[in-house]
Amino acid sequence: MTGDLAGLAANGVLKVAINTGNRALVQERDGVLDGVSPALARRLADEIGARFEPVIYTGAGKVFADAGTGAWDVGFLAIDPERATRVSFTRPYHKIEATYAVRADSAISEPEEADQVGLTVLTSRGSAYQLYLSNALRNARLEIDGTPPESFAAFRSGRGDVVAGVRESLERAFGGDPAFRVLTAPLASVEQAMVLPGPDAPLAAALDRFVARALESGFVAEALGNG
Repeated sequence: MTGDLAGLAANGVLKVAINTGNRALVQERDGVLDGVSPALARRLADEIGARFEPVIYTGAGKVFADAGTGAWDVGFLAIDPERATRVSFTRPYHKIEATYAVRADSAISEPEEADQVGLTVLTSRGSAYQLYLSNALRNARLEIDGTPPESFAAFRSGRGDVVAGVRESLERAFGGDPAFRVLTAPLASVEQAMVLPGPDAPLAAALDRFVARALESGFVAEALGNG
C-alpha cells in the first residue's frame, strides 16, 4: 500500500534526488522540471500527501555519494551491483542507451572501435556507464572527469578521443555542432530504477509496488511520451 511510504516524508516533505545530467529522464524548461523522473516523484508525493521537494544534482555519482546522508529520501539511479551495497533498487521503470560522442574527423564509427591502445575514453564520475566501462575496456585508457556536463566540456576542450554519455545528453551537448558526431550504435543499455538509501531499506518492497502500479497503469509510458 502507498500508505506504507508516508514514512519517507519527514514533516510532510518528500526530498527527491533529481539528476538533471540525464536528459533521457529529466528535462528543465523555463525553470520547471519535466520528464519521467520528476513525474514519478510528483506522483509519489501526491499519493502519500507530501510536498515534493527536488534536490538537484548534475550527475548520478553525486546522487549516490549522498545516499544515507539525509540529503534525499528517494532517488533515481541506474541499476548496478556495486551500487546495491549502499542503496535499494526497485524494478526498472525505463531503459536508456549510453554511447560515445567523437570528433567529426575521428575514424571511430562503432563503440567497440574506441577500445584501442593509445586511445582515451572520457567519462563522468559515478555514472552507470563509467561503472560499465571500468569493467569492459581492455585496451583504451579510461579517464574520469566530474559530472556529465563537466566531462562533455573537457572533451570539447580537447581532452580524450571519445566521451561517453546518455544518448539524449550527448545529442543536446554535441548534436548541432558539425565538429562532433554522436555514434548511432549503443555502448550499453542501462536500466533505471527508483532507489532508497541503504542496501536493505524497509520500504523498498512498497516502493517497488508503487513503480509496478505506475508501469501497469501506463503512467510511465505517458510520462515518456509513449502513451
